[in-house]
Amino acid sequence: MADTGRIVAFLEGEGLDGSGRSLFAILGFDDLRLETTHDFVQWLFPLTEPSDAVPGSPVLGAEDVDAIRASSMAQCALAAATDRMDAFYRSTHDWLMPNDHNHRRITRIIRSLRLLRGDEEADAFRAAILARVEATRAPISALSRGYWATA
Repeated sequence: MADTGRIVAFLEGEGLDGSGRSLFAILGFDDLRLETTHDFVQWLFPLTEPSDAVPGSPVLGAEDVDAIRASSMAQCALAAATDRMDAFYRSTHDWLMPNDHNHRRITRIIRSLRLLRGDEEADAFRAAILARVEATRAPISALSRGYWATA
């Protein structure tokens, strides 16, 4: 069931996530905290279906999608979250292996960006991830690459 309005307020910097954190607090996480905290990405990059990894995470309804697309504050938040996660994936390397929980996060980010910001932003994030994979010759599984390609 959609949690109408709560995720919009969070992305506009006026609400808190399920753990009582603000958007700004999460954007300020260092790389270690991003790696070891598992319930933030569903708030930064919400989707229209429930998370298998974190039950109780927000689920977007049609009204939420429309509100986020129309909100300049939410769009700025999504851009800032994308920049932060791009920096995380550029500065860390533990995810550059055949299988890692970050691969699911990357899929979610691409899908959420496609839904809420558009194809250009989603494709740019995916291209940045693939460039890092190629530059490091990381042995990312075909399954993960396939999810990224179809996200």
